Amino acid sequence: MVYARSLTRLGLAAGYALDAAFGDPRRGHPVALFGRAAGALERRVWADSRPRGAAFAAACVGTAAGAGALLQLATRRRPFARFAATALATWTVLGGRGLAHEGAVMASLLDAGDVPAARQRLSHLCGRDATGLDTKELARAATESIAENTSDAVVAPLFWGSVAGLPGLLGYRALNTLDAMVGHHSPRYERFGWASARADDVANLLPARLGALAAVCCAPFAGGRPERAWRVWRRDAARHPSPNAGQVESAFAGALDIRLGGVNSYGGRAEDRGTLGDGPSPAPADLRRSVRLSQAVGLAALAGAVAR
Repeated sequence: MVYARSLTRLGLAAGYALDAAFGDPRRGHPVALFGRAAGALERRVWADSRPRGAAFAAACVGTAAGAGALLQLATRRRPFARFAATALATWTVLGGRGLAHEGAVMASLLDAGDVPAARQRLSHLCGRDATGLDTKELARAATESIAENTSDAVVAPLFWGSVAGLPGLLGYRALNTLDAMVGHHSPRYERFGWASARADDVANLLPARLGALAAVCCAPFAGGRPERAWRVWRRDAARHPSPNAGQVESAFAGALDIRLGGVNSYGGRAEDRGTLGDGPSPAPADLRRSVRLSQAVGLAALAGAVAR
């Protein structure tokens, strides 16, 4: 058991290094392939029904986690194969380098005053309606997405990989992908996507709080103060309607000494995300600082995963 955990730790570290060095594959990304398969299944089984949506989520996540379990079983007596499988799975599910790249591109576009291009580019980070957003609102949207996705695409996969190995890595990523696909409020997915959204909330309860704590501790890497980040996190996290996104977004707001939150539009529907932090609205320079903070939080999450 101890030996297997050591292989998992080494695989997580190697996969993190692969993501940092190479980022996501440009073609044939396994997560994209999973998304296409899940989309095809959804078209066949969709109904305006919570039970039908729960069965859909269970089938998709169970298949991914089951594949991880079979792979883990097949490599139990093959140390190098276990290490390689864990490293490749970790590389597949992490999104740290891609997140940092998108944040840097958005900051460059905003610095150059190319607001139309920045509005188009925002879709690489989140599903928010960008029409009509100005430089400050685009910077806020990107900064909030950097914070939330640091938890979803870096901290949580490493956490579940350290807890459950290959099934944890693949099962979590499958669930998080389903949440992005069907877990939002809309006439089509209000009921069908309910189970995916609630399951994703549960899976991220602890990782989101660990990510927020890491942001507090790593605040100096972005020019912030841990005590301020702690105060804003503890005070403002509950103002956000999400039980998890508010944790990391408020911690980032405090660490960067900026103000996040407000009214956002998704598919023509407005959502009040509360007010997080005391500082000014983020500028492009703050977006770059959020990328540095995200990278520091990712390294802290890796350290926690391999030390477990």
